[in-house]
Amino acid sequence: MNFADIEKEINTLAKKANDGSISIDEMAGGTFTISNGGVYGSLLSTPIINPPQSAILGMHSIVSRPMVVGGNIVPRPMMYIALTYDHRLIDGREAVFFLRRIKDVVEDPRRLLLDI
Repeated sequence: MNFADIEKEINTLAKKANDGSISIDEMAGGTFTISNGGVYGSLLSTPIINPPQSAILGMHSIVSRPMVVGGNIVPRPMMYIALTYDHRLIDGREAVFFLRRIKDVVEDPRRLLLDI
């Protein structure tokens, strides 16, 4: 699926989940989960994998944090993300590269849209 197709499918499934019409089949068979505890104020957690999933990405609240920019301490919005993965299936090196890619596209969404 391309980016637009993924967004459409997410919206369709979210609507079904909200109105209680999502089926067991539509919730089964996934290999990766995104957990957004940040909408409830979570600053950091370690999400747990539910089999048959191979990994879960936990996204947390965006809060203002002191950052050093050009030698000065300035407030910047910051969000912690956590990746829990089955090390039998995913090597740590690839997991870290994935997290770095997430960081890059969140900081500059053009990278995701333009695939750079």
